[in-house]
Amino acid sequence: MSGGALLLDLDGTLVDTAPDMVACLNRLLEASGEAAIDYAQARNQVSNGAVGLLTLGFRMTPEDRRMADLRRRYLELYASCLSDNSIIFNDFTEVFDTLSEIGWSWGVVTNKPQDLARPLLAALGLKPDAACVIGGDTLPQRKPHPAPLLHAAAVLGRDPARCLYVGDAERDIQAGRAAGMRTAAARYGYLEDPTAATRWGADHVIDSPRELTPLLRALASETRHAG
Repeated sequence: MSGGALLLDLDGTLVDTAPDMVACLNRLLEASGEAAIDYAQARNQVSNGAVGLLTLGFRMTPEDRRMADLRRRYLELYASCLSDNSIIFNDFTEVFDTLSEIGWSWGVVTNKPQDLARPLLAALGLKPDAACVIGGDTLPQRKPHPAPLLHAAAVLGRDPARCLYVGDAERDIQAGRAAGMRTAAARYGYLEDPTAATRWGADHVIDSPRELTPLLRALASETRHAG
């Protein structure tokens, strides 16, 4: 189990998926005779997935009897436009170069269903490079449960203590801490209140993927000296 691994949340951490996810919400709202939602307002709900967006757009609770059907319709729409306008956040090319330099692997741990996460990564040219892709339906548990992160570490053959997990939601940091991993809160992601990230208990708070480069080098040096 030599070396370490960088594990990344998907939406709002590795990929800016908000343009496509919000567009699909507004298509569904308009088809249902509802008013479209302002992009800036909806963007902050993207990390909460389809349920979070539908709760906002249709002004209902997650327990609303309409939710199951609306979620199904939303996911069908979204599957048809996964990567129309979604892009990898800036500076990840530098991050991936650093991972190659230090000999670390990387993977994705997301609550997004696998049948959406994998095609999205493939469309963006990332899937061949990701050593693992753990979706929200890979295991019975989802974040904030640590099981998906521990499963990722096992797939990669890495000690969880030598993994860094990066995410833009409190559940990401909770899962990483419970798994015994180092954690970094991505304040550049989909946060309603960016200052909240400092209260999640993450080991690090970053405002750009670029900040991962020196952090990864430091962690790699630390793990080498630890043997």
